[in-house]
Amino acid sequence: MNKDIGKKIKELRNNRKMTLKDLSKLTNLSTGFLSQLERGLTSVATDSLATIAGALGVDLSYFIRPQRNRSYIVRNYEKEVFRVENRFIQYHLGSAIQDKAMMPRIIELLPINSDENITQYPHEGEEFVYVLEGTLTLFINNQQYELFPGDSAHYSSQLTHNWANYTNKLTRLLVVSTPNLLNENK
Repeated sequence: MNKDIGKKIKELRNNRKMTLKDLSKLTNLSTGFLSQLERGLTSVATDSLATIAGALGVDLSYFIRPQRNRSYIVRNYEKEVFRVENRFIQYHLGSAIQDKAMMPRIIELLPINSDENITQYPHEGEEFVYVLEGTLTLFINNQQYELFPGDSAHYSSQLTHNWANYTNKLTRLLVVSTPNLLNENK
């Protein structure tokens, strides 16, 4: 397991064009320790691994869960939960996704009250949203749109936007966006 964790750390660090010294500065861990860790010669405490994960812009679970086969194909049972937030559940759909420019996901929106305030925000990139199930309320530049299964939207993420599910059932979306958030160094 140490070798797997070390290999993942080195791969992420190299993808972000970081040196061991850069990672050391961000984590307050010595370059010698990080070098040994990347080579699988030492183990790491969970809190130190969480610090490394934060510096590399990934969730701690990235290092602990088994690495998927680097195949081009992702089987339904291989879909990974990427993030669970207060009203979203996100699943990765791509293989070796941290190496890709696009970020394909299935997002499940949980129902919320219609009087809950939805904050619109811009960010870099673009988004494509396809409604698989349920009703999506899409906000773009202070305009509100209702999308139903089979409907889609493609827009610049630099426009203020957000989503909501004001129904009493789950809404499921196929979302492809750029940039890939796993490629960004937080």
